[in-house]
Amino acid sequence: MLIVQISDTHLKREGELLYGRLDTQAYLERAVAHVNALDPRPDIALVTGDLVDSGKAEEYANLKRVLSALAVPFYLIPGNHDARDALRQAFPGHAYLPRDGFLHYVVEDLPLRLIALDTLVEGKGHGALSAGQLDWLAARLAESDRPTVLFMHHPPFDVGIAPLDAARLQEGSGRLAEIVRRHDNVERVLCGHVHRPITVRWAGTLASIAPSTAHQASLDLRDGAKLSMTMDPPGVALHLWRPPTGLITHVSYVGDFEGPRPFR
Repeated sequence: MLIVQISDTHLKREGELLYGRLDTQAYLERAVAHVNALDPRPDIALVTGDLVDSGKAEEYANLKRVLSALAVPFYLIPGNHDARDALRQAFPGHAYLPRDGFLHYVVEDLPLRLIALDTLVEGKGHGALSAGQLDWLAARLAESDRPTVLFMHHPPFDVGIAPLDAARLQEGSGRLAEIVRRHDNVERVLCGHVHRPITVRWAGTLASIAPSTAHQASLDLRDGAKLSMTMDPPGVALHLWRPPTGLITHVSYVGDFEGPRPFR
């Protein structure tokens, strides 16, 4: 099984630029074309939040139009720039999305079991998981010992970039780690939000963050760093499930680069 993770697309209304200068729509269109051209083609796509930039219906209409060109089924979760009701209203055909409340769900009919977590705190940059959400997750994990992937927008761990560490998952991160640590069938925790490819060992498993399909966060590991962006190459994460090895992750950069060519 091959999963492609698309993250932090930050779409505006059709034809509108992010910050008046970044064409996130064109970036996502290129990423979709890139995914469709992969050989082998992924089985599914996980789109891990900050789908649009302001949570507006017009932005979701644009997102739906662009993602409709994806040649594989895709699953959505919200990030801090999203709005739950506008998201679910824009994708009525996505029956896995709950009709009300938090946008968390389970996908059962694949070689890997997928559990989506909704970490959105509307109007805030950081994420949270309530006691009720964590009870729900604990119950879902208790149902099966199948290999499982959790996917969420906000990472529940520090990445070393100070302003992003301040905006990670805050409420509920400690109990989340306790729940995950009790279930050794959790193969991976997949996150977005940081706009950089990052991997860390966390709560007895591996956690990883996918790059953005547009702009990246600057790699500034100094104390007191300010948040800034860089136009490092955009990319998607590819997660290859290959028993008994487990989940193998690659970053596939979106753009025109020389190669492939032989080493000699």
